[in-house]
Amino acid sequence: MNGRRKVILVGGLFALFAVLGVAQARLDALVQTVQAPMFEVDPYWPKPIPNGWIYGTVIGVTVDAQDNVYIVHRGVTGDEANAEGDQPLAACCTSAPPVLQFDPEGNLVRAWGGPVESGEYVWPNSNHGLGIDQMGNVWIGGNGGGDSHVLKFTQDGQYLGTYGEPGQGRDSNSMTHFSQVADIEFDFEANEAYFADGYGNKRVAVVDIDSGDILRYWGAYGNRPMDNPTFEGNRTAGVGWSSEQYQEQQFRGPVHCAEPSNDGLVYVCDRQNNRVQVFQTDGTYVREGYFAPATLGDGATWDLTFSPDPEQTYFYLVDGKNARIRIINRQTMQEVSTLGTGGRYPGQFQAIHSIDSDSQGNLYVTETYEGRRLHKFVYMGVGNAARHQGAAWPTGR
Repeated sequence: MNGRRKVILVGGLFALFAVLGVAQARLDALVQTVQAPMFEVDPYWPKPIPNGWIYGTVIGVTVDAQDNVYIVHRGVTGDEANAEGDQPLAACCTSAPPVLQFDPEGNLVRAWGGPVESGEYVWPNSNHGLGIDQMGNVWIGGNGGGDSHVLKFTQDGQYLGTYGEPGQGRDSNSMTHFSQVADIEFDFEANEAYFADGYGNKRVAVVDIDSGDILRYWGAYGNRPMDNPTFEGNRTAGVGWSSEQYQEQQFRGPVHCAEPSNDGLVYVCDRQNNRVQVFQTDGTYVREGYFAPATLGDGATWDLTFSPDPEQTYFYLVDGKNARIRIINRQTMQEVSTLGTGGRYPGQFQAIHSIDSDSQGNLYVTETYEGRRLHKFVYMGVGNAARHQGAAWPTGR
């Protein structure tokens, strides 16, 4: 072999090694593992519901002390409702009642809710979010026009009370009503409920569980909330926009979750500002974390729930716009892994919306818009998880 051929051969080998090195680096990045909670989607949960019922947009989920799972959805209309007036169009299908309860095995236990002709209570124009108190009662909010109240029912749908005056407009400093409450959570020891208040108002509101009286409220950074704040960050510009650059002093909204933790903190989803702000229970600001801060549209921080260990090491953050669940270390506020991806199969999302966990660490998540589903992700322990777990299809399937 002459010298020129040797040079060409050696040069070609170096080029090949370089290409292989780049390919391996990319492969390593794709299969990078981290220590994180691991999950598998259960494509058989819940079981089919009876009576030819179907869901509309599944807008809220909560789990009670016995690991029963409750959802609230908005039903279906038009052709989907399979009716013309009072007459069915065909054999399938009809809208399920708004509130459905499933046992831990995924069996439907009961279904109820909706407007009543008696006028005993005002059902929300657009029901949104629900919570279960220490007595097993179900609280329901709404984000439609005039939804300035929260309803309270027994777990089998008996009406118990209305908190806030229905039919009112926006007033982020009102002590008598709310405006489009997105979600309800509880601090049982303090006998207090936390309202993500919400789509109209721009605040967290804390109420007495028994009376429904507003005890205190606050806005972003603990500031006094404003009804029509102006924002420095221009979301419509798109190019180069990042919410983290602006640290807006008001909640952009919707204020989509307000979750008390075991250690006396409250985690608040400021959805379109792509951030979670953390407060003491009196509204004192503690810290914040930004997630996918360049996200426009609906924003990146939709709902969250905590891991069930006593320290609540992680919180699971729903990102509806980017179609994933972000697994966040609660102390560092840093993302360690993600779960789910966009799509229409189990474990894939079209506008993932709400989330809750049970005592075993399993996750239950809902979809709004086109998705209209309820998913269960089975907790598999903490271990070497993929940096992006994707749909987390069951092992061996």
